[in-house]
Amino acid sequence: MNIAVIPARGGSKRIPRKNIKSFHDKPMIAWSIEAAKMSGAFDHIIVSTDDTEIAEIGKQWGGEVPFMRPASLSGDFAGTTEVIAHAIRWMYEQGWSVDAVCCIYATPFVRAEDINLGLQALQSGIWEYAFAVTDFSTSVFRSFHLHPDGGVEMFFPEYLETRSQDLPVAMHDAGQFYWGRPGAWLEDKRLFDRHSAPIVIPRWRVQDIDTEEDWKRAELIQQALFISGGGT
Repeated sequence: MNIAVIPARGGSKRIPRKNIKSFHDKPMIAWSIEAAKMSGAFDHIIVSTDDTEIAEIGKQWGGEVPFMRPASLSGDFAGTTEVIAHAIRWMYEQGWSVDAVCCIYATPFVRAEDINLGLQALQSGIWEYAFAVTDFSTSVFRSFHLHPDGGVEMFFPEYLETRSQDLPVAMHDAGQFYWGRPGAWLEDKRLFDRHSAPIVIPRWRVQDIDTEEDWKRAELIQQALFISGGGT
């Protein structure tokens, strides 16, 4: 079996009730459930939540909520790997034969075709994970921080004189989906490592949504995607 797990706790602080807040006329979590369904990749699409309202909305949009997540895995410091591992242990208790588990965050930008590319990548070699990545809009090797005594200080001063086209291309997590083998999740294997296959997503449809400013930017991106015919 291939299983999707969508983590959606109720206690989000920076954007209250973010996982079920309406985004372009749908609860945020509905976008991920629909993408998972459209992919055709999953035998089950599970919403892992501690919140009864999120559970009901998840079920309304086609997700399954066969268990409620314990409070110990629903606080601000609960890690994603722990949440997915908890879901996998529940699957094993049901006697399910699990081949791969895909953690899908509640986001409007995840696409069915990218999910399928992730599964193909995971199955293409001896990979533990396959997940969505994108490149930084500007080189991290020219980045600097504000010095506590005033002024700025480069993180990588050795690259000060290097031409921008000669700098290494740096990538980052796109915050959309993470395919993994059950053992990798259960053993808490590191995601950002040589055993992970990257699925490169264009940066114009990648946006973390952690603050109100992020939310507004995401709405503008989604509006532009629909106008251009690129919406999901």
